[in-house]
Amino acid sequence: MSRRAVNRTVLAVVGLLLLVGGALVLLGGLDVYRRLGITPPSRWPLTSPDQPVLSTTSRTRWTEQGWWWPVAIAVPALVLVGGLWWLFSQLRRGGPAGVDLPSPAAPGQPHYALHVRSRAVEDAIETEAIALPDVDRVTVRVTGAARRPEVHTALRLTPDADTAALVHAYRTGPVEHARHSLGLTSLPAELRLRVARPRKNRHKTPRVR
Repeated sequence: MSRRAVNRTVLAVVGLLLLVGGALVLLGGLDVYRRLGITPPSRWPLTSPDQPVLSTTSRTRWTEQGWWWPVAIAVPALVLVGGLWWLFSQLRRGGPAGVDLPSPAAPGQPHYALHVRSRAVEDAIETEAIALPDVDRVTVRVTGAARRPEVHTALRLTPDADTAALVHAYRTGPVEHARHSLGLTSLPAELRLRVARPRKNRHKTPRVR
């Protein structure tokens, strides 16, 4: 699962839980059930403004059990650690810091590892891609492992762009040149296309973003 999919899943689950919990507290705090003549189930949480969110029975039901306190401490700790891990994962770069180039050493010679920064690879592909016909804006991101990089490119095209010709030019141009320059046998690439809206009486210089 990609990082974007994980983020969306986590945010959707957390948002749903917060929405349901907030709705239950709000309904009970505003005494909506009594005003509307609704009788909630017997174990329904917070049915009136005078009722605590957790009753004394609920809070003390398992306190005498030997497993209660270890679980009560471990679960919040795991939630905290998971939340911090997710937060720090958003702060770090999604792709590798660089790309390792294959550099076999000659017999009897020391081996030197060659390393190219990912930003340099992205800049090179962006510079070549923005020069393709009908390209209005380009964004390139290098992901994957340092020895198995992947290229993700998003192109915004002019309204009258020839998408078939552009895809072919992208594959045989920027991607193939990057693969050859890096000395890789293959360079997986993902291309996303978006057509810009027509502009009237307005000209804007294509730019890299």
